[in-house]
Amino acid sequence: MQRDANILTPSQLNTLARDLLEGSFPSVVVEGEIGNLARPSSGHLYFTLKDARAQVRCALFKPKSQWLSFIPREGLKVLARGRLTLYEARGDYQLVLDGMEDAGEGALRRALEELKARLQAEGLFDAARKRALPAFPRRIAVLTSPSGAVIRDIASVLRRRFPLLDVELLPVPVQGEGAAARIRGMLQRADASGRFDVIVLARGGGSLEDLWAFNDELLARAIADCTTPVVSAIGHETDFSLSDFAADLRAPTPSAAAELLVPDAAGLSVRLAVLQRQLRAQQANALRQGMQRADRALLRLQAQRPQARLEAFARRATQARQRLHNAMQRRLERQRAVLRHADAALRAQHPQRRLERLRQRLAELRPRPRALLSRQLQALQLQLQSLQHRPRALLVQRLQHDAVHLRGLARSLHAISPLATVARGYSILQREDGQVVRSIDEVAAGDRLRARVHDGELAVRVETAIPSR
Repeated sequence: MQRDANILTPSQLNTLARDLLEGSFPSVVVEGEIGNLARPSSGHLYFTLKDARAQVRCALFKPKSQWLSFIPREGLKVLARGRLTLYEARGDYQLVLDGMEDAGEGALRRALEELKARLQAEGLFDAARKRALPAFPRRIAVLTSPSGAVIRDIASVLRRRFPLLDVELLPVPVQGEGAAARIRGMLQRADASGRFDVIVLARGGGSLEDLWAFNDELLARAIADCTTPVVSAIGHETDFSLSDFAADLRAPTPSAAAELLVPDAAGLSVRLAVLQRQLRAQQANALRQGMQRADRALLRLQAQRPQARLEAFARRATQARQRLHNAMQRRLERQRAVLRHADAALRAQHPQRRLERLRQRLAELRPRPRALLSRQLQALQLQLQSLQHRPRALLVQRLQHDAVHLRGLARSLHAISPLATVARGYSILQREDGQVVRSIDEVAAGDRLRARVHDGELAVRVETAIPSR
């Protein structure tokens, strides 16, 4: 039997069917009720989506099943988004899902997105209207449930980082009927009191429905109208609410809000220690410079005091006297040395010594013949006589020379003396105070003067002054 080319195997047929399904339905969203839910150890989810008349198999594999914001359960109505394919091994077609959400939550999310877009268009979320948080808040208000773990986590972080901070719990319900109105009222009262530096809205994680109180439009507007900075710490890091967008700061978790609000005390202590060391160094340097300026000013002041100047002059005078005394002592020593040398030379040439030497010579010559002795004696006597008269002759000659020199000095002094000029017929005019008159500009009519002539003085009075032509 010849094989027909159009005959397909089951695997070929299923492959063609799979390609057709995936090409025709690349992405679909199906709303239905979960049934036949299976959770194998692999972490994948297998279930059917059904309505009143039909059902379709679905698979949500592990990597994407971990991002679900709710726990799938039998009978839950969901919105499933994925692509339609065919499982070739069994010939079953199914939806391989990319994501899934609670059908009721989806409606809430759409309503939230619409409200968010409207408030954002009004400028309620603009960064320009957000207030800056204080660097060192002193009192913080925390609006949260008093029974939850949120307040304990926030208080623990604040005690560890900055124990000086005053934290005040303002208890409010964080979900349920009327929670949004009570949160809004407590927020407005805390802001109006003016007691707090920062207000924190905090709540733990949950579903969109659980967090719906913080998506209230009136609460968002109240947050935007606050004069006190507001921090929103609602849910986990992936959760977002209108309160987050309206607040001045959005923290991913309540603990993170506490971390962002206050500085680390340990880091501040280190910084403070560094600043203290710098301040002490600057103070010591300023004090040292001030003391140096004061010392220089004191030295200048002391140098300008009369007593200090007198002491300086006295020291200089004492030093000058000492130098003069030393100079006189040196000169006196030199003169004494000259005198000693002259005295020794004079003593060596004294006539008495020469007489003694001659007498000694005469005594040595006595035994010689009398004639020769007589001649020598006469010569010695003549020599002795000349030696005896020699000092007197030298003195007379010296006196005559000094007298001639003195007379010459007297003549020179007399030649330049004003008295010699007066003796030649001139006179010297003096004022009554002894001042010599050298010009007619120095006297006036009626002035009394003294005219000194060679043999006395004349008292005169000025009649008029006539300049020389």
